[in-house]
Amino acid sequence: MNSTIEDFDRPLLPAPHVREKPAFGAAGLPIAAGALVIALGGLALVGVGVVALGGEIELSTGAAVAALVFGALITVAAVVTTGGLTMVAPGEARVVQFLGRYTGTVRLDGLRWVNPFTTRRKVSTRIRNHETAVMKVNDADGSPIEIAAVVVWQVQDTARAVFEVDDFIAFVAIQTETAVRHIATTYPYDAHDDEPGLSLRDNADEITQRLSAEIAARVEAAGVGVIESRITHLAYAPEIAGAMLRRQQAGAVVAARKRIVEGAVGMVELALDRLAAREVVDLDEERKAAMVSNLLVVLCSDHEAHPVVNAGSLYH
Repeated sequence: MNSTIEDFDRPLLPAPHVREKPAFGAAGLPIAAGALVIALGGLALVGVGVVALGGEIELSTGAAVAALVFGALITVAAVVTTGGLTMVAPGEARVVQFLGRYTGTVRLDGLRWVNPFTTRRKVSTRIRNHETAVMKVNDADGSPIEIAAVVVWQVQDTARAVFEVDDFIAFVAIQTETAVRHIATTYPYDAHDDEPGLSLRDNADEITQRLSAEIAARVEAAGVGVIESRITHLAYAPEIAGAMLRRQQAGAVVAARKRIVEGAVGMVELALDRLAAREVVDLDEERKAAMVSNLLVVLCSDHEAHPVVNAGSLYH
């Protein structure tokens, strides 16, 4: 991102307490298969112990009890082990906690295995977008305007997203609205000729870059990265829209008149220079002024000119 917000605009955020790190774990399929085999073997030992205690198999009582206890233990152990299996879909992660302490994040998709005594919280790492509602704010000139924006974002640090803020989705929404309001009040809606600078309407690319930079600084605490932001709605508030439209139309009329006058003056200068160079007619200053006046009236008039043919001499 090419532009950054000024230091005095950057919010003062506390240092993060945790940062994302990989969680200890292993592939889930081999462990699931091993646990299944162990559980079946444990059930078989339990069955042998029960049958031996019933007298159907010749086995000492101690051996039968040992088979029963050992089979039950390994069966329970296999079942507990399967409690560590967790499914991770593409675009998701699992934030792992053990006794309330963050131990790491699982980002590899598929069937994974972690400590079965941990808790796992699902966090989406997919690209998301948030569009603000249309907000009415005052621009830098104090004129009420309506503005809305959309921000494309993604969770980059799952630990900070879960533990640094209460709800990172709501946090992004509120901070985006705050940044949009701040940008809207910092710049005028329209640029003025006597006040050079950025405006919301005429400098969309520069404004959106600064908006992205400010949103990124505000949501950094939640481990969120901003991919892009754009202003989706920008207009004067209804109560002044009519007056501002007339102002814009007046500015367009003035600009068009200025262009016409510049062209007309150039044409008059060209006509006088050609007449003098070819010695078509010798005009004194008074007649030149009259000719200039007539040409400007013809060239600058809104309506079609109706010339009057002079049947007498040039001076009568």
